[in-house]
Amino acid sequence: MQERQLGTLKVSALGLGCMGMSEFYGAGDEAEAIATIHRALDLGVTLLDTADMYGVGRNEELVGRAIRGRREQVVLATKFGNVRAPDGSFVRIDGRPEYVRAACEASLRRLGVETIDLYYQHRVDPNTPIEDTVGAMAELVRAGKVRHLGLSEAAPETIRRAHAVHPITALQTEYSLWSRDPEDSILPTVRALGIGFVAYSPLGRGFLSGQIKRIEDLAPDDYRRNSPRFQGENFTRNLALVAEIEAMAREKGCTPAQLALAWVLAQGQDIVPIPGTKRRRYLEENLGALTVSLSPQDLERIDRILPPGAAAGTRYAAAQMQALNR
Repeated sequence: MQERQLGTLKVSALGLGCMGMSEFYGAGDEAEAIATIHRALDLGVTLLDTADMYGVGRNEELVGRAIRGRREQVVLATKFGNVRAPDGSFVRIDGRPEYVRAACEASLRRLGVETIDLYYQHRVDPNTPIEDTVGAMAELVRAGKVRHLGLSEAAPETIRRAHAVHPITALQTEYSLWSRDPEDSILPTVRALGIGFVAYSPLGRGFLSGQIKRIEDLAPDDYRRNSPRFQGENFTRNLALVAEIEAMAREKGCTPAQLALAWVLAQGQDIVPIPGTKRRRYLEENLGALTVSLSPQDLERIDRILPPGAAAGTRYAAAQMQALNR
């Protein structure tokens, strides 16, 4: 397995996003999900990504069960800050120091571990100074409960302020062929500070895999049915873009998903994509991206097909967009 550096933390070049194993993308199969995590570890994947909000805690419990007896093979990342009620309804974003401490204790308990390797603030709380939140996170490092700190979807100035309180190891933000916003100011900021970049949804929530041709291909309870990029005219326009990626993948002898991941990997050695899957066959397909080589001409062609801003529709619905880049 190829490895990359997130700040001072060494991880596999591709991680595994575990969110969909418990929620959001239709029904789950816990046995297959755990088998997928075990297969990932067998193949050398070390970075596993979860969060306390995924499945309202159930995803952390699932990951905890999967890594029991194999803890030393795992760089375990989880997140706090998106507060949900037991019924799954969204309550608030919370970065208060007392909440940070309570959330960490709850995650440690669900995961069944003594230490979290990489602890992210999932979304920036506009009502709590970032210095207070990161100060509380730094206390967790000193207490031995957390090893490295991360932020997710934070703005450049917030990243700089946070890093001044305690070194930030990784910033996690959506980044893919159809979400290239970080190129403007986020990537230059983290690179100037020596912070690694973790790309979530590097397959455009599965759209770039070429597997989704109709909205009916998604389960009735799949949250993507409410995503702007999967609706109406946006869906049709985005399908046309993916068709061009599919054609190029055929020429390269790889799948569209492998091409899309290879493109993210080619954007810098400090970038680690974490494609999510709940099935072993897609995990193995995704890891095949590590053997796909893109020439300068290939990269130029991809830039012509999907330049920044090419995707139709916003990344999230309007209310969720307000929580980004804070």
